[in-house]
Amino acid sequence: MRIGYPCINRGIGCSANKTFRLASYSEQRLVETVAGNLACLKRILAWNRENSILFFRITSDLVPFASHPVCRFPWQEHFQNELADIGEFIRKTGTRISMHPDQFILLNAPDKEVVARSIAELTYHTSVLDAMGLDPSAKVQLHVGGVYGDKETALARFVRVYERLDPRIRRRLVIENDDQRFTAADCLKVHEETGIPVLFDVFHHTCNNAGEVMEESLHLTGETWKKSDGIPMVDYSSQHSGKRPGSHAEHIDPADFSAFLEQSHPFDRDIMLEIKDKEKSALIACDLARNDPRLFHRQDDR
Repeated sequence: MRIGYPCINRGIGCSANKTFRLASYSEQRLVETVAGNLACLKRILAWNRENSILFFRITSDLVPFASHPVCRFPWQEHFQNELADIGEFIRKTGTRISMHPDQFILLNAPDKEVVARSIAELTYHTSVLDAMGLDPSAKVQLHVGGVYGDKETALARFVRVYERLDPRIRRRLVIENDDQRFTAADCLKVHEETGIPVLFDVFHHTCNNAGEVMEESLHLTGETWKKSDGIPMVDYSSQHSGKRPGSHAEHIDPADFSAFLEQSHPFDRDIMLEIKDKEKSALIACDLARNDPRLFHRQDDR
């Protein structure tokens, strides 16, 4: 079991997700921005390693406009050494990596242009992880998409598009249940048709479920992961007090997280904390789990 946080380290003093306006795009601007993002990513991963945080979600903005037609620059080749070095560090330290495109990635959209743009974005995410030389346990996660007035048709449309994807994308792709549209049970239906692993989002399940208890869904979604997919991943958060239902907490609730650790036994899961203060809550979560025999400890760099 690894515990981690997504995309941004708020205290390290740099950002790996810097971007710029499309109107100011130039190859020089792209190269300078990506170089800075990669340098910061290295710092974040090193900080994580020193603090035994061994799960991290890399920002989708690592290479700005990579999936946009304006970008014809061969960034994979230009930064191949830097990307390979980052990948080597990830492997040596036993760090788990994921990526998560935004909510506008809709494989099941009725609009073919939206689908084409979504596939281009997934191709970019896959290319980042491939360029780092990471195995298929480094995942790209997304939601099933929209309902568009007919859930069963929307699910079937996702399956059709998924089956046409490049195998390099399919080997990394996982789907997660969301807080309004598709439950874990819906995602399990997609798995039955496609074999795609299902990432269980604990907080989304509390907001949107078909009556299943959490332990049952945690077990069933975990069964969708093959050995080559790595330890099943889960997303964890809790409700932000004072905000609309479904809003993620600003800071970890120690009692709630400890209860989740207890409920999740005996399943081994890598836990991504979708909590707004990022590494601060991750440090607390790791401390709360320090006596859990499932917790994976950092490896020495060799």
